[in-house]
Amino acid sequence: MANSNNNGSKEDLAKAAAKASANKQAQNKGKSQGKKRTGLIAYLKGVRQEFKKVVWPTREELVTDTVVVFACVIFFAVAFWLIDTGFLAALKGILGITLS
Repeated sequence: MANSNNNGSKEDLAKAAAKASANKQAQNKGKSQGKKRTGLIAYLKGVRQEFKKVVWPTREELVTDTVVVFACVIFFAVAFWLIDTGFLAALKGILGITLS
C-alpha cells in the first residue's frame, strides 16, 4: 500500500509540474503577443500626453523655490568653508605646520 501511495504522489507531482509549466508557457505567450512594437511617432504622442498630466508650478512658486535653493546652497557653502577653515587652523596649531 505504501508503494501505491508513493506512486500516486509522484504522478500527482508530475502532473502538477506539467500543468505549472503549461501555465508559464501560456503566460509568456500572452505577454509576447500583448507587446506591440511602436514607432517614434507613437512614442512622441505618449510623451505629449504625459506632459499634459504634469502640474506646472506658477511663476511665484518657481521664484520662491529658486530662492530657497540658492539660499541653501550659499548656507552650506559657507558652513563647509568655516568647518574647513576651522580644521585647517586646528591642524596648524596641533602640528605646527605652515602652508605657503
